[in-house]
Amino acid sequence: MVAGTGSASARRSAGRLNAPRPALVESGPGGTPRVVNREQVTFVREEWRVVDRWWTEEPVDRRYFEVVLEGGRNVCVYRDAEASCWFTQNA
Repeated sequence: MVAGTGSASARRSAGRLNAPRPALVESGPGGTPRVVNREQVTFVREEWRVVDRWWTEEPVDRRYFEVVLEGGRNVCVYRDAEASCWFTQNA
């Protein structure tokens, strides 16, 4: 049997590697992102919507975009309809 390794805080933070981060987003017509964190969006690669847990007190209603920024980076950004704000999240 292997004893637990690492502290409790290290184990908790390991689950947050892909945690969403607030983002500054300027959107165009139809809600498509044009600027993400002050960097111009050059291409929207994909768009999808997630609606889940609508039966709970914490429903999820998000519109995701995978975009390419001016510098060539791919970024996944979403608008949370419940919170009315934007977030970035690593894919």
